[in-house]
Amino acid sequence: MRKYDILALGELNVDLLLNDIPSLPEIGKEIFAGKMKLALGSSTAIFAANASSLGAKVAFLGAVGDDSFGRFVISSLHDKGVGTSSVLLKNDEATGLTVVMNYSDDRANVTYPGAMLHFGLKDINPDVLVEARHVHISSIFLQPQLLRDLPEILKLAKAQGCTVSLDTQWDPSEEWAVDYKQILPLIDVFMPNEKEVMCLTKTNSIEDAIDAIKEYINVAVIKMGAKGSLMVDKGGHRNFMDAFLNREVVDAIGAGDSFNSGFIASMVKGRTLKVCQHNGNLAGAISTTAAGGTGAFANFESVRNAASKFGQTYYL
Repeated sequence: MRKYDILALGELNVDLLLNDIPSLPEIGKEIFAGKMKLALGSSTAIFAANASSLGAKVAFLGAVGDDSFGRFVISSLHDKGVGTSSVLLKNDEATGLTVVMNYSDDRANVTYPGAMLHFGLKDINPDVLVEARHVHISSIFLQPQLLRDLPEILKLAKAQGCTVSLDTQWDPSEEWAVDYKQILPLIDVFMPNEKEVMCLTKTNSIEDAIDAIKEYINVAVIKMGAKGSLMVDKGGHRNFMDAFLNREVVDAIGAGDSFNSGFIASMVKGRTLKVCQHNGNLAGAISTTAAGGTGAFANFESVRNAASKFGQTYYL
C-alpha cells in the first residue's frame, strides 16, 4: 500500500485571469478587462487539485519561489487536499506567473516560468516516488531542465513501481524537440490534444499522427475539444467518445487538465479505460462552468451536481 494514489510532478505557478476583454490588445494601446482573479495556475497543479477533489489521494513535487505567490500556491494546493511536503521553496528564484486573457471559449497566455525553469532530475527524491502509485507530468516544454531529464525521470518512476501519464501541452518555441519514440514506451497513458500530437509527430492529420505513435504507445487518449476524445491502445483499438457540451462557457482554462484529472483519478481507482474516458470528458466539460481551472471542483458533491446538469453521472 502506498500513501498516495497520484504524485503530480513539475510546474507550479499562479494564474492572473483577465475576463470580459472586449478585443485583442494592440501594441501602444490600452484596453480594460471586466473581471480579474488570482488563481492556482499551471496545468500540473490544476490537474492535482481537481484529481484530489475527485477522490484521489494526491501529492505534489515541484518548486516555487520563497515569496507571496509561492505561499499562495502551497496554500491553494493544501486547501484542495493535495500533499505539499515535497514542494521545494527556492529563495533565489521567483514563483512562476501566467497572465491569462480569456476570450469566450479561447484564450491567450503570457508566462514567466520562474522557479520551475530549473526543476529537474536533481530535485526528485526517489523516496517520494515510492510513496505514490502513479506519476503525472505535463507542460514539459515550459520546463527545459525537466525536458532534458525526461527520459531518466520516466525510467526512475518506472523503477520505483509507478505508472506514468504525460500531457506534453503546447511548445511555445514550436520546435517539439523531444524524441517521442524514446519516451512513449515508458508512458502508460499519453494525453495530448490533437494539434499537439500532430506537431509532435510532424504530421498533418490525426490519422497520420496515430500511425506515427501506435507502435510506441501503451494507451493514448487524444483530446479533441468540442468534438470529444479518441482513445487508442497498443493493439490499435480505438474508442471515440463525444464531448459533453456546455452552451454557456465561463472560460476554457484547465479544461484539458480537468479531462486528465477525471481520467487518471478514475484509472487509479481501477475503473475500465472506457469509464476513465467518460469521466475525463465529463470533467473537462464541468471545468468550463466556472472561472479558473479549479473553480468548478470545490468538492466531489459540486462535481456530481454539475454532472447532473449535463444529464450524466460521474462514476466515482
